[in-house]
Amino acid sequence: MTKSGSKGGNLRDKLDGNELDLSLSDLNEVPVKELAALPKATILDLSCNKLSTLPSDFCGLTHLVKLDLSKNKLQQLPSDFGRLVNLQHLDLLNNRLVTLPVSFAQLKNLKWLDLKDNPLDPVLAKVAGDCLDEKQCKQCANKVLQHMKAVQADQERERQRRLEVEREAEKKREAKQRAKEAQEREVRKREKAEEKERRKKEYDALKASKREQEKKPKKEANQAPKSKSGSRPRKPPPRKQARSWAVLKLLLLLLLLCVGGGLVACRLTALQQQPLCATVNTIYDNAVQGLRRHEILRWVLQPDSQQ
Repeated sequence: MTKSGSKGGNLRDKLDGNELDLSLSDLNEVPVKELAALPKATILDLSCNKLSTLPSDFCGLTHLVKLDLSKNKLQQLPSDFGRLVNLQHLDLLNNRLVTLPVSFAQLKNLKWLDLKDNPLDPVLAKVAGDCLDEKQCKQCANKVLQHMKAVQADQERERQRRLEVEREAEKKREAKQRAKEAQEREVRKREKAEEKERRKKEYDALKASKREQEKKPKKEANQAPKSKSGSRPRKPPPRKQARSWAVLKLLLLLLLLCVGGGLVACRLTALQQQPLCATVNTIYDNAVQGLRRHEILRWVLQPDSQQ
């Protein structure tokens, strides 16, 4: 890569008043930093080099008034080329340009333009026309500027249209999202209400059940349930059992009194001569003798006899 600094010394040495000639310098790239240090160089000639692109910081050379980029290999200009607002004369003869950046419309001071010998887009080529004399080159500059302004306006309208479409789409998405959220809230609200109603019914049913149980007589609550077939009968309540034992004891006592009375009658009265009393007395005597022979039985039966 060859720069002007390596051919013919410092750029300041090539500066002639406000004109800097770097043509035929075999440049592959523009020495932007060195050019930025020379704001007096308002006329710059970079023709007949090997430039295929211009760096974006080249557009910071806003002091340029006249620029010659003819007979290079430029395929496109930087997108912010329109920053060179002081540019009045621009030569782009014999490059490889097809289109111009939209920012080209910002070159309001451009008075002279040459686009010959470029593979321009047919529409742009028709607008540019020829640049064979001063008048045609001025017309080229004016027509191209008007064309690029129209292109810029069309692109701005298209950009606004896309923005509007995007805004409408965003509004629809937001409306759809709000509708979805509202529907979800409604569903949650309905589910909450149903759950509350279900709990209320359960609570009411529980209270009703408790009231029914409280209304039942205590007698029914204390009654034993009927035994099912095949199940063991339950024991009678302790109170009934005690009453049964009392009746049984009374019957036994009456029986003992009857037996005792009959025995006393048979042994102490004139009835002892009767056949029945004779039998009773015999049984009594045998029993007494047997008890005397069995001290243990006599001891066991002693409490009953005392009672």
